[in-house]
Amino acid sequence: MSNNIYGIDLGTSNMKVYCKATGKILNEKNTIAIVNKNQMYAFGDAAYAMYEKAPEHIQVSFPIVNGVIADFNNMQAMIQEFLEKHLKNKLRGAEFIVAVPTDITEVEKKAFFDIFYKSKMHPKSVLLCEKPLADAVGLGLNVNEPTGAMIVDIGADTTEISVISLGGLVLSDLLHFGGNRIDESIISYIKRTYNLVIGSKTAKALKEELGSGTPGLESSMVVVGRDVVSGLPIEMEISADVVYDAIKDNLNSICTSIKMILEKTPPELARDIIHAGIYITGGASQIHNLDQLFTQITNIKVNKCESPEESAVRGLNKIVSDEKYSHLGFSMKARIYK
Repeated sequence: MSNNIYGIDLGTSNMKVYCKATGKILNEKNTIAIVNKNQMYAFGDAAYAMYEKAPEHIQVSFPIVNGVIADFNNMQAMIQEFLEKHLKNKLRGAEFIVAVPTDITEVEKKAFFDIFYKSKMHPKSVLLCEKPLADAVGLGLNVNEPTGAMIVDIGADTTEISVISLGGLVLSDLLHFGGNRIDESIISYIKRTYNLVIGSKTAKALKEELGSGTPGLESSMVVVGRDVVSGLPIEMEISADVVYDAIKDNLNSICTSIKMILEKTPPELARDIIHAGIYITGGASQIHNLDQLFTQITNIKVNKCESPEESAVRGLNKIVSDEKYSHLGFSMKARIYK
C-alpha cells in the first residue's frame, strides 16, 4: 500500500492532517487572512494571531461555518498552501480521505470532495468518511461489531450525537451549536453582569481555563476588557462560578439532545451503551467536569479520551491502514460523476 496517503479533518476551528508516511498529525487553526479582497496574506496559526487585531484592509475569516464549507475558493487555496508548506513535493498523485459531518446535504459533501478532487494536486483518489465513524475508530472501538456505541463530538460550531453499530449510523443528530456558541454566551453574560466587553479569544481562554459542567470549581482568571460606562480598558478578575453561570444553559441543551437520542435508541443498542458508556470527543469536550454533568443527566458513565480534537483524524489513519475498516470510506465520484 502506498504511503502517499493523507487523512483530513477540516474542522471549523482547526484543520488536522494525518500523514501516513511520517505517522504525524499536523494541526493548525482553520483561519485565513485576505488582503485586496482575494489575495492570501496569511493562513493557519499566523492568520488566527491576527483575528480581532487586524486593520480594515486585512479580512480574517474562517472558511468552515457550521461544519460545512462556506468559502470554497479560499478553503481550497489554504489547504493547498498548508499541505505544500509541510509536505513539500509529496502531494501529486496522493490519496486523500476526508471526514465529513453526517446530517449535511449531498451538495455540501460534494464540496468537501471537490476541494481535493478538483485541485492542482491531481490526487490519485479522494474518499469521504462519516465523521462519527472516524471518531469511533480513532477512539479504539471496533465499529464492525454488532455492538451499539454512542459518540458525542462537541466541535466549535457543531455538536454531533451519533449511535453506531455494524459500521453504520443507526441514529444521528447534528446540532448547529458548539464551543463558539459557548464563547458568545460568556461574552454576553460578562457584558450584561459587569458592563465589561471582552473579545472572542478572551472568552475562549475563560472557557478553557474556568469552564465547568458542574458548579464549585475554585479558580479565577484576570482578563482585560473595555468598560461599557467609561469606554476605557480595565482589568477584572473573573471566577469559575461566573463562567459556569454563563455556560450552564448551553451545556443543558446538549444534555437534552443526548437524552432525545437515547429515547429513540432501540433497547438492545441501549443496553450496549449502558455497558460501554457514552464517548465524548471534539475540542469543546475538554470543559472541566463535563463527563460528570452528562453522567448526572443520563445515569450512564462517560468516557473521555486524550487529544479529543484529533480523534477523527486518528481514525482516518486506521481506516486507510487497516483493510477491515476500508469499507468506511466512500467516493463521491462514484455517486455524482457517473
